[in-house]
Amino acid sequence: MQYQLHDIVQLKKDHPCKKSSFWEITRMGVDIKLKCLGCGTSVMLERIDFDKRLKKIIQKADQTQ
Repeated sequence: MQYQLHDIVQLKKDHPCKKSSFWEITRMGVDIKLKCLGCGTSVMLERIDFDKRLKKIIQKADQTQ
């Protein structure tokens, strides 16, 4: 899948906060930083782990502006 900065994505497992199952990509590089849209918690995943956990892209970044 092709993803980019500020895309809204859904991972295979929900965040424990149970407020939202969607994440925003806030940093990309070797690691990918995600922000939970429910509680605001940020996590960093290695790109390989992120690729395995990604379920689908909910909204592309260019549509949010």
